[in-house]
Amino acid sequence: MSTKLSNITKPGAYQIRTITGAETTRLMEMGILPGIRLEMIRKAPTGFPIEIKVRNSFYTLRKSEAECIELEN
Repeated sequence: MSTKLSNITKPGAYQIRTITGAETTRLMEMGILPGIRLEMIRKAPTGFPIEIKVRNSFYTLRKSEAECIELEN
């Protein structure tokens, strides 16, 4: 089962299945790649931005970036 990062509601660890969309190149340049595990740390009260941890780095993603990342549970 897979879901978009933008649809995740609870913090936790997830594996990236695919990255598609307009922000693909930017995300991959930051080291967010298919097969990597990420941890969703928290969401803003309005839902976006989303804070994630990939390896030892923390990133804050916009809604458009989060919608490009498909996760496996």
